[in-house]
Amino acid sequence: MTAPALSARRCRAGLALALLLAAALPLLGCGKKADPGPPPGEASTYPRVYPHD
Repeated sequence: MTAPALSARRCRAGLALALLLAAALPLLGCGKKADPGPPPGEASTYPRVYPHD
């Protein structure tokens, strides 16, 4: 391979990696962190028992 072809391949690989990271990093924060909790000073209402018909 010639030097310009190798350089173009590295450029494309770097661009693909940058696009992959740009798409993946925001999605890392989309997971469930913890169970919901009540505001300070209020009683917890979770988990609830729902009535059956």
